Amino acid sequence: MGVRGINHNAWFTKLERDGEDLYPRLRERAQIQEIYEQDPVRFEGRRFLGAVVTESSGHSSEYVPYFRKRPDLIKKYTRAGYLGESGFYANNWPRWRRENDESIASMLRGERPIPVERSHEYGADIIEAIECGRPAKIHGNVFNDGLIENLPHLCVEVECVVDRDGVKPQHFGALPHQLAVLNRSHMAVHQLVVEALLERSREKAKLALMLDPLTAAVCSLEEIDRLFEEMWAAERESLTAFD
Repeated sequence: MGVRGINHNAWFTKLERDGEDLYPRLRERAQIQEIYEQDPVRFEGRRFLGAVVTESSGHSSEYVPYFRKRPDLIKKYTRAGYLGESGFYANNWPRWRRENDESIASMLRGERPIPVERSHEYGADIIEAIECGRPAKIHGNVFNDGLIENLPHLCVEVECVVDRDGVKPQHFGALPHQLAVLNRSHMAVHQLVVEALLERSREKAKLALMLDPLTAAVCSLEEIDRLFEEMWAAERESLTAFD
């Protein structure tokens, strides 16, 4: 698999096994309704844009302007839970946070064991590769110093080889144009956000919200302005750096 792009909006540019291109087979399987139902947004991306996105259907639907701007589209393309249910995170986060805090407290009290099994996260693999000389391949977020030629010199997600010499990002080349355009639309917003933070610029923070692809697809400029002002007021005590 060849995965390149930006965090949460990277693309499986290749899907191969023993040199065989498996994308045609995936395209055929996606015609089966029960399979399509497992990942509607990602299958739609493959159908029209030529590649499957790495993020889940629910989360990736928030990165592009095609799936969540009208009630009929939300009904057509999103599903329960992590597949795009509206309000899923907002409705469940208080309970998740409470249960996680209770779990940590229980471990600290010695009432339940601390888990030591390896997870799907890269931390242990990176440490072992550097400290024990066990090379590993990961997909990491690194500075784009020509790694993806048609994306800006900002953070990108690419394959990285890790060994005793550290993390070594691998050169990819150019993404298909349509995929690069979608990535660049977000990277432009990211750059504005960084500038807003570095310059303590409230105006650039608002412009970043106005240029966000999904926000712009749903709201007018005036509506985004009101949304920003409401959120700014609600979070004011945490924004003292902008005084």
